[in-house]
Amino acid sequence: MKAALALTLALNLVAADPTPGGAHGKGFQTGRTVGVQLTNSTIVISGNGTGGRADGYRIKRPCWYEPGKSAEDMLQSQEQLRSWWFHTNPGGTEEDFQKFLEQYKDKVGQDGRWWSPAYNAADPGGMACWSNLEGALWVPDGETPAGGITMEELLQIARAALTVPEPTIQLNPDAKSYVNLPTWVWLGDQGATTRSVTATLPGVMSATVTARLDTIEIKPGTTRAEVAKDCGTTGHPYVKDGKFRCGVTYLRASADQPRKVYTLTVTTVWPVTSNVDQSVVPFVYDPVEATVTRDVPVGEVQTSVEG
Repeated sequence: MKAALALTLALNLVAADPTPGGAHGKGFQTGRTVGVQLTNSTIVISGNGTGGRADGYRIKRPCWYEPGKSAEDMLQSQEQLRSWWFHTNPGGTEEDFQKFLEQYKDKVGQDGRWWSPAYNAADPGGMACWSNLEGALWVPDGETPAGGITMEELLQIARAALTVPEPTIQLNPDAKSYVNLPTWVWLGDQGATTRSVTATLPGVMSATVTARLDTIEIKPGTTRAEVAKDCGTTGHPYVKDGKFRCGVTYLRASADQPRKVYTLTVTTVWPVTSNVDQSVVPFVYDPVEATVTRDVPVGEVQTSVEG
């Protein structure tokens, strides 16, 4: 009975890393903003679309199995955990340990891999989901176990890590506008207007999502205004005597507003595409949007008439 108990405990701990937290795939975190944080994962996240403010997209399933070690490598790694095994199995004998190793020895020479569990720690339910998975599964080549990661889920991981920069608003006039005076609106330096993220399971598969800046949307913060919407991707910088195409013309002063200003809102819209064949993985993603606001005081033009 003791041997059986020790074996059960060891099976629950199989393929675990003795270091706290286990291995971590590359994710990102900026302040309190987390897009995806892969734990016990070999997935690598790369690209110029990481590191910004997440837009709330969540991976549908926060845990999964990933292909891991070969039979030979797994056996070797478990043999190297001998002292750790005895530490976590008080009263275990050498015979118990050898019985534990049998499950790995039996797979040597077979075509396949051990799959291990991983999860998204940025998801509140990630760890609970992970704790309900097996410590490791032997999977023959060419097969995917129930709960094994799919191309669709790898695509979701890339999408969850995808971010775009927050827009910087440029105005003319800048400090204060006036009734019936066109207020030009355009974006400051956005950097690259194409942002992409690739999620790669090394040696197995990869998926890339790409966001391209398409347009900007302007909300003046009041119904007492007219919006010029021919903005293109980034608006049009002010040019003296130029044609006014993108911005706001306020029709009344803001003096009667709570803070004596209108709140101008500018949103950049980035449609998302993928390199994955839609006949293989059908997908439709909403555009990534980034929004920023700006206070705009609007005054009356004062004129004097001499009689």
